[in-house]
Amino acid sequence: MTETADVVIIGGGIVGSSVAYHLTDLGCTNVLIIEREAQQGLGSTAKSAGGVRAQFATAINIEMSRYSIDFFSRFEELTGITAQYRPHGYLFIATQQAHLDYLAANRQTQAAHGLTNVQAVTRDDIVNIIPQIDSRDILGGNFCPSDGFVDPYSVMVGFVQRAKERGARVLLDTEVTGIEIDCGKVKGVATSRGYVATPAVVNAAGPWAKLIAAMAGVALPVEPLRRKLVHTQAFDRIPMHLPMVIDMTDGFHFRREGAGVLLAWHEGKDEFTYDTTFDNEFIEQILTRAVERVPVFADAEVNPRRCWAGLYEVTPDHHAIIGPATEAAGFYLANGFSGHGVMHSPASGRVAAEWILYGEPRTIDARVLGPERFHTGKLLHETVVL
Repeated sequence: MTETADVVIIGGGIVGSSVAYHLTDLGCTNVLIIEREAQQGLGSTAKSAGGVRAQFATAINIEMSRYSIDFFSRFEELTGITAQYRPHGYLFIATQQAHLDYLAANRQTQAAHGLTNVQAVTRDDIVNIIPQIDSRDILGGNFCPSDGFVDPYSVMVGFVQRAKERGARVLLDTEVTGIEIDCGKVKGVATSRGYVATPAVVNAAGPWAKLIAAMAGVALPVEPLRRKLVHTQAFDRIPMHLPMVIDMTDGFHFRREGAGVLLAWHEGKDEFTYDTTFDNEFIEQILTRAVERVPVFADAEVNPRRCWAGLYEVTPDHHAIIGPATEAAGFYLANGFSGHGVMHSPASGRVAAEWILYGEPRTIDARVLGPERFHTGKLLHETVVL
């Protein structure tokens, strides 16, 4: 096989699919997605918790979220597929005065960038939301009602289906084996099925982005970080309509997932690896932590086969890298989302598409997300990371 494309996207998950959607929406229809698996979405997309929130600490993440949440609210109108957007909210619980001060400062930043519906809540407010919580050390918190959840797989399908209707193509079960650079410019992509001539390549390879970037001679500061999720069996001891609840004491958080509850917690050790094996010992560890905050979780049952580990693609400042690589003209980055790839996928696809077609992002001024910041030392440092 030898063919040509105006843009080749490496990686067919939610981010690559969003880039294809936005390119075709802007009139660039000769787009080819290359996916190494036999079907799309088997990487980080399928293993995401599906949360979407605008409660961030930096202007760019707030703006990326506002664009994306609005997009999710209109997703079926735009793509023909429902995103299953459920605005149940995100509730941050503070147990120290420093937490309250931090949340208050964040509310000011958020309001300054158009997110005006974040509310300070009291201990009594929190108990009203989840009466089963142990509130003895809770001082208050923040709640945003437009935060919530989507179904990542449905979002990916909506993006790619509409992109294909406009002319985009998808090559499945196809491995990228090399990227041809000539005189500092992208010329094409070598794959297990042949060569594709193209002037533009988008790296949307998720946790494997660093390996793809190296094929183009690009140094990319993205590492795979393993995170684990525990899904309980059906559990009716807490309210069915519940926000994402985040305990700022140590980052333990949980939300409804169907009739059960999805539990997540970073137990204090970073595991940089491509290994997504789930350690069953984690179930007891997280349930112990869960019972400390919500004692009725002592009655929750867990089937280990409904638990999983996935990979964050993290950068040193926990912000995405979106934009042209400095080392190779025509090589574009859409990487390093640090756990925010699903929630920011609409905005990321738009920003990447505008970089490719216009030479700059126009809808959102996302130039601060370019890779140059790692050379200049002007890092962004997002602190609201789960």
